[in-house]
Order: sequence, then C-alpha cells, then structure tokens
Amino acid sequence: MPHVFILIVNWNGKDDTIHCLSSLKSLNTKGIKLSIIVVDNGSSDGSIEIIKKKFPSVIVYEAQENLGFTGGNNVGISLAIQKGADYVWLLNNDTFVDKESLQALLGAFVGERVGIAGSKIYFAAGREYYKEKYNASELGKVLWYAGGLIDWNNMYASHRGVDEVDAGQYNNVGETPFVTGCSMFIKSSVFHAIGKFDDRYYLYLEDLDFCLRAQKAGFRTVYIPSSKIWHVNAGSSGGPGSKLHEYYLTRNRFLVGLRFAPIRTKFALLREGIRFFFQGTPTQKKAVMDFVFGKLGSQPYDV
Repeated sequence: MPHVFILIVNWNGKDDTIHCLSSLKSLNTKGIKLSIIVVDNGSSDGSIEIIKKKFPSVIVYEAQENLGFTGGNNVGISLAIQKGADYVWLLNNDTFVDKESLQALLGAFVGERVGIAGSKIYFAAGREYYKEKYNASELGKVLWYAGGLIDWNNMYASHRGVDEVDAGQYNNVGETPFVTGCSMFIKSSVFHAIGKFDDRYYLYLEDLDFCLRAQKAGFRTVYIPSSKIWHVNAGSSGGPGSKLHEYYLTRNRFLVGLRFAPIRTKFALLREGIRFFFQGTPTQKKAVMDFVFGKLGSQPYDV
C-alpha cells in the first residue's frame, strides 16, 4: 500500500487552508495510506491553533519565520521522507480537490520513469482573472493550468489553456515541460536523486527548476487531466503586478535561464539585464543587482 503525504504550506491563510483540508476529507483513498502535513510559515492569524483543533490528525510543523514556498515545502518534504513517504503531493493552501484527484495522480506512476505528475487546475468559481467575460454556467470551468509551456527564446514559462473554458480540449494525458507547484505529485525517488527545491528561488520558478532537474536525471513529468482541482488564487504573495511578484520573477528568470536555457537565450538575458539596470523599474533594477551579487533566497523587495 503506497504511503502518500499531502503537503500544504500556510502563511496567514487559515480560511483557505481550512477549506483545502476540509476538501481532502472527500478523497478516494482506497488502497492508499494517506498522511497530511501543514507547514506553518510563522503565521500570526491563529492558523496553528484552529488547524490543530479542527484537524487533529494533521501533522503541523511550526516554523518560526516565513520560509517562503521553497523553504516551507523543503521542511515538509524532509519530514515526509523521514516518515516513509512513497509519494509527496504538494498542494497550494488555496485549492480544493475533486474526490478522484488523488487516485488519478497515483495512477500516472505505472508509466516507466514517471517522477512528477500534475493536475488539471481550474479557477475557483468567481476567482477568474476576467470573470466578466464568462457566463454563469462557465464559472468553475475556466482553466488555470492544463500543462506547462516554456518559451526558451525569451525564457518565459506559462500555463497552457489559461483563461479558456474547459471543453475537453486538454483531456489527453501526456508529457509536459513542467508541473506547477500548485499541485505537484512527486515520487520519493526523485528527491533521493536530485534533492529538494532550490531555496535560492524562495518564490516563483522553483517548480520549473525542480522539473528541469528531474528531467535531466531521467524522470518524466506528466499532465493528468482526470485529476481535477480548483484554485482560489488568493494572492497571498501579491499576485501579478505586485512588487513582490515583479522582483522574484525578474530575478529568478535570470537564475533559471542561465542554468538551463540555450546559449543564445543566455546572451539575450544578459542584454535584458543591462537594459533593466539602466531603464527598468526600481524593482527590476534591484532584482538584477541582487542576482549579479548573489543575493538570492528571501530578499527585501519593497522598492
């Protein structure tokens, strides 16, 4: 019987986390031993107390500071592996799941060398970026992620199908360049082969880096459309357009690009960095300077 650990990182998001944990009660766990870990990143909203009270079987790890997405997950991954995990399912705290989503993900691992599997992810109804463009019957059926895309010429990673209404156009199981960390199901042998998340990223593109490292080690990354989850898109990290988003995405594009991109793209990134330094926003300039001087991981970004 495979032992699956679901891992959720929480930072001052008790309402979303409670909703997520409640949805996990509906999971079909036939033939599966299931454990749940919540890593709390130093919350000050009473998250720990209420999670322990409502979900006494959940393992709660109390960090004393905000370790970020990478650090929080790395702590939880270490704990899961220590407790004998065969698989670790990373879930954003602002998600809720279909009852068959776990079984669908686990079924992906009959394939040879499958190391990472990802779900089809919808916006939660009413949380779409452009909700005014959809009719009422389409809400909750708008895609947030249906596989990954990488533009290697410009070093951008994006979600296939985002903002499209699901009409079955992405219902084929298949290889994907990366699986989003919003719902990432990982075989424990991947961690033994390549380690955990690179904590230099702290936030954004760490999932892309992890998948690329896994692929280099010979593992397959696959998209499983029959595993369905919904993303509230709560934006605890500020979301697109925020200074936090701009800073980490700018800095980490250089980190992942200079590590994995073709040589032509690496030169293009260096030219872009020079342009950002002289003509970019204050946040972009700080991101470039921090990358150049190796100021990675968690850094102040409010500029």
